[in-house]
Amino acid sequence: MDQSSPATATGRQSAADAQDHKLRRELGFWSLVAAGVGSVIGSGWLFSSMYAAQDAGPAALIAWVIAGALMLMIALVFAELGMVRPESGGLVRYPLYSNGRLAASIIGWAMWLSYVANPPSEASAVVQYASKWWHGVYSAKTSKLTALGTFVAVVLMALFVVVNYFGVKWFAKSNNIVTAVKLGIPVITVVLLLASGFGANSKAGGFSHNFSAHGFAPYGISAAFSAIASGGLIFAYTGFRNVIELSGEASNPRRDIPRAMVVTIVFSIVLYICLQLGYLGSLPGSELAHAAGWNGVNLDSPFADLAKMLGFTWLSWLLIADSSISPSGSGIVYTAANARNVFGLAKNGFFPRAVMKVSDRTGVPVVAMLVNFVLGAGLIVLLPSWHDIVEVLSALAALTFSIGSISVLVFRNVGLGGSATRLRGMTIIAPLAFAVASLVIVWQPWDTLWKTLIPIGVGLAWFAASFAIGERNKGDLAGGLWLVVYIAFIYGVGALGSFGGADIIPAPWDSVVVAVGAVLLYFWGVRAGTTYLSNHHELLVVLKEREGDDTDIIAKTQRPQG
Repeated sequence: MDQSSPATATGRQSAADAQDHKLRRELGFWSLVAAGVGSVIGSGWLFSSMYAAQDAGPAALIAWVIAGALMLMIALVFAELGMVRPESGGLVRYPLYSNGRLAASIIGWAMWLSYVANPPSEASAVVQYASKWWHGVYSAKTSKLTALGTFVAVVLMALFVVVNYFGVKWFAKSNNIVTAVKLGIPVITVVLLLASGFGANSKAGGFSHNFSAHGFAPYGISAAFSAIASGGLIFAYTGFRNVIELSGEASNPRRDIPRAMVVTIVFSIVLYICLQLGYLGSLPGSELAHAAGWNGVNLDSPFADLAKMLGFTWLSWLLIADSSISPSGSGIVYTAANARNVFGLAKNGFFPRAVMKVSDRTGVPVVAMLVNFVLGAGLIVLLPSWHDIVEVLSALAALTFSIGSISVLVFRNVGLGGSATRLRGMTIIAPLAFAVASLVIVWQPWDTLWKTLIPIGVGLAWFAASFAIGERNKGDLAGGLWLVVYIAFIYGVGALGSFGGADIIPAPWDSVVVAVGAVLLYFWGVRAGTTYLSNHHELLVVLKEREGDDTDIIAKTQRPQG
């Protein structure tokens, strides 16, 4: 990595070091678990079961298993990265270390613009559920928030910022309490819905009836694959990444990060499969018949409405109350994590130094939080719907997560980390995670997938502009060219494939082409990253010296080259 002059590098490094040391390492294992699980139990559990069933019927269960397996593999990848290099904002820093500025520009911008959508999605979920008692905030006809609802959601996002302003310790304590409270409600919901669905009765349709009424896969198995992204399943699982975003503030990252991530993902998989089973089995047969199929079932407040249909009025009101607690708790966590994401981008040089500023009093990157708030408020005005937001976000999340699989093997190839920081089976897990993530991207309907090219284009434009004005390092091009080819390949197959594309490459051959191509491009990316990092000797030396340290090091090793 280089800058246009030594003075630029030294100045940015001094600023980064000064801000890094203000971050406070006060998050223990349970606080990290609460950050992960607290993000998972947000709006995703309230809506994803219904939208997945709309897309795929009972075959949505297949989608949850695939999505859960993918998230578990990706969590293991980032767990190892987090042990080798715990760093606040690490998700946008690892591509910079392993493959240079071109790769980091694309992934960094896409990651930021996708993650900044989390607090708006949580706020919109709160308002949508609140429409059960607060009429006028949500329109069932358009399935969008009204002007009043949008205003309320923006105010709620502002409250997320206020909670985080008082520091990571205050955030951790409040989030631990909120997470403990809201854990019980989905568990109670699962138990009651599963119990009601074991046999058909006057209210619940039952598993035997509902699974056979329109067939297990009424819209084809390919619909189950599409549901992974379009149904919000990837979005529902993404809470685990907040453990990594906050890793620079972990008191014992090597011990706690992998354990917290695995606990978060395993809990999520079990919870969401049980919720989906409960939804599929307990939906009244009359409701399914009236809707003429799963894709016609459209409930404003899915589980609350379902509880009321089944006669669990008290549970219905409990769910309405929780619809404010769960998404709000997740919104608070995402606001904290996203601020660290922008903090990392600022250290990368993608934002002005002012965005890097950490409050002397609270140890929080306040400016970064405000930047996210402004962009998030604009997003909720443009997309005043939970489903609209998460459709685009899910495809971007799969893309941005996949890069970690490259970084983890690059780090190993150049000798970063030792036996204590290496997880077994990673040489198989990493490429497999990359291939499955690539499939999830191309399984997204094309009319949604193409929209994700916008943030990717912004990242490319930013890199091109910085390269043109003198921040040049030929290693950046070689280290990141594979990613440009990979994106062109994936989106090209998406445009020509069977998931809403031209169907020139029919199913299942579009998936086969992507899987094979992704594996080949994966090893190109690893080789390119290994060459890049091996050629940046000063960076590699400092990385090895500071394994487990979260102080900024990129600028320390930057020198003008060519």
